[in-house]
Amino acid sequence: MSDIRDAIQDQVHRLVGFGDGGVDLSRPPGDDGLFGPASAAWRVHGDFTAMMAGGVAALLLQMLHPGALAGVWDHSNFRQDMLGRLRRTAQFISGTTYGATATAEALIDRVRSIHDRVAGTLPDGTPYSANDPALLTWVHVAEVAMFLAACRRYRDPDVSGAEQDRYLAEMATLGERLGATDVPRSRNEVEAYFRSVRPQLRADHRTREVARALMRQQPASATLAPARALMMEGGIALLPDWARAMHGLGRSPIHRPVVRAGMAGVGSVLRWALTDGSAKRARAQ
Repeated sequence: MSDIRDAIQDQVHRLVGFGDGGVDLSRPPGDDGLFGPASAAWRVHGDFTAMMAGGVAALLLQMLHPGALAGVWDHSNFRQDMLGRLRRTAQFISGTTYGATATAEALIDRVRSIHDRVAGTLPDGTPYSANDPALLTWVHVAEVAMFLAACRRYRDPDVSGAEQDRYLAEMATLGERLGATDVPRSRNEVEAYFRSVRPQLRADHRTREVARALMRQQPASATLAPARALMMEGGIALLPDWARAMHGLGRSPIHRPVVRAGMAGVGSVLRWALTDGSAKRARAQ
C-alpha cells in the first residue's frame, strides 16, 4: 500500500510543482507569514482536492471578464499550458498562505512585475492592462469566492458565516497588495460586487476556446486522469448558475450530488496519500 500512496503523492506533487524549488515554504522562528496558523486562510486553503476544484472554477469565472480573457489570450500559451497556469496559481497561493513573510512578498512582487508586461487592446478597441485596479479586483474576488465555495462543499461544510467573512477579509489584504481596490471583505459584499460587475461580463468564441483548453488539458500521468476529470466537473459545479449559463455548461439536476459524492471519494483517497504537502509542512513548523 505504501507504494501506491507514494505513487499518488508523487504524481500530485508533480502536478502542482510541490518540492521543485519554485516556492520555499520554510519560515524562520517567530515568522507566521502573512496569515498564521490560527487564520481562516490556513483553514480554507488546507485541502488539495477542494483547492483544485476551486482553482478550476476560479479560472472559468475569471475568463468571463473581457480584460481577464484578453490577458490569457494575448499573453499566454493557454492551448498547451493551461495546467501550468493552475500550477503557478497553486504555488502562489501556497507560498503566500504558508510561506515566510519574505517569501510571500517576493511572490507578490513577481506577480506585479509580470502584470507590468500584460497590456493590450480588446477586440472593440478598448485598452486593457493587468495593472488595472478594477480588473485585479475581479480576478481576486472570483478566486477567493471559488476557493471558499470549494472548501465548504468538498471539505468543510461547517465553516461558520463569521469564519467565511474572516477569510474574505484576510484575503482582501492580499488582493490589495497586488493592486486591487475596493475589495469585498464579507459574503454580502462579494454578492453585491458580483451583481454590480455582471453587466461587464461576456462569453464569446474566445471564451469558449480558452475554457475548452482548460477542460481538455491532460496531466502528465494517466494515473491522475480520472481525478482530473472529476475535479473539472467539481469546478463547474461550483460556478454560480449565471456563470455556468454564460459558458453553456448545462448539467442535469443530478449532476451536483453525483459530483459531490465523487469528490468525496477522490478527496478521501488523496488525503490518505498526501502525507507531505504545503499545509502539513506549515503546521509541522
